[in-house]
Amino acid sequence: MEHDRIADIVGQWGRERPDLDPSPLLIIGRIQHLAAVLDAVLRPPFAAANLGNGDFDVLAALRREGAPYALTAGQLSHRMLVTTGAVTKRVDRLIARGLVSRSVAAADARGRVVGLTPAGVTLTDRLIEEHLANEAAILRDLSDSDRRTLERLLATMDRTLGSGGGSQAE
Repeated sequence: MEHDRIADIVGQWGRERPDLDPSPLLIIGRIQHLAAVLDAVLRPPFAAANLGNGDFDVLAALRREGAPYALTAGQLSHRMLVTTGAVTKRVDRLIARGLVSRSVAAADARGRVVGLTPAGVTLTDRLIEEHLANEAAILRDLSDSDRRTLERLLATMDRTLGSGGGSQAE
């Protein structure tokens, strides 16, 4: 079994500052560590497809909408939990790759709609299969009951923090 470095840190703080309760680190420290590890494990397929951080989020948000796979920048921003400025930068990169297009909105000539190109649909469908398989492999050692419990606990933390709920990359 691997050594528990987070527990060591908590023990050190307990020794050095017995007036403090370092036990939140057992959860928050692990979440922070796991976020970095998950990024390193999940990022390679996107990097291999020459997608920058967050680019797949745009593709996935559009693909989840169903045909015609189109949203405004504001809708993308809402679905991806990022600013419209971040959306614009990502969309610009994806337009340059031919994976999305930007067109005038039918309902409002001042508005713009971002849509997946056929190449974008193909790439997104391939990557989401690989991404979900990677996520399933990460969770393979958790029982169904453990997964439901973890999901419930993380959702509770998410609500407590008021972050708006859920992951960005799917």
